[in-house]
Amino acid sequence: MLATLESIELLEDAERLAKMVLESDIAEQYQICLYKMQNNKETQRKINRFVSLKDLYEEVQRFGKYHPDYKRVMSEVREYKREMDLDPRVAEFKLAENDLQSLLDEISMMLGGAVSKHIKVPTGNPFFDAGHGSGCGGGGSCSCG
Repeated sequence: MLATLESIELLEDAERLAKMVLESDIAEQYQICLYKMQNNKETQRKINRFVSLKDLYEEVQRFGKYHPDYKRVMSEVREYKREMDLDPRVAEFKLAENDLQSLLDEISMMLGGAVSKHIKVPTGNPFFDAGHGSGCGGGGSCSCG
């Protein structure tokens, strides 16, 4: 019974933490940037044009440079991706997304570190991952990595 109550309290605390993140300036900026990106016709045109090449790109990748459209498709992919990435709303969104991800990474590291310094917390950010691995492959306590 005690473990169940403790689990419920922990989940409620997690919900409160999630709510705090959602109400943060960083999350608000993320939502604003996402809205701007999703609701701008020119930005969506650039994104959709890039995404539309996905199937053709995957087909070309299977055959590599031997595919008859290899050079054209690879050139268009680079061109459309550059155009999409340079769109001010996409660039602004990516910055806001990185800021939010950094906040979530920091929270994950704090939670994992509070439990044990040997806890692996996948962050996707080498800054946070460095020196925090453990076990096989992580270069941690077993020293095999």
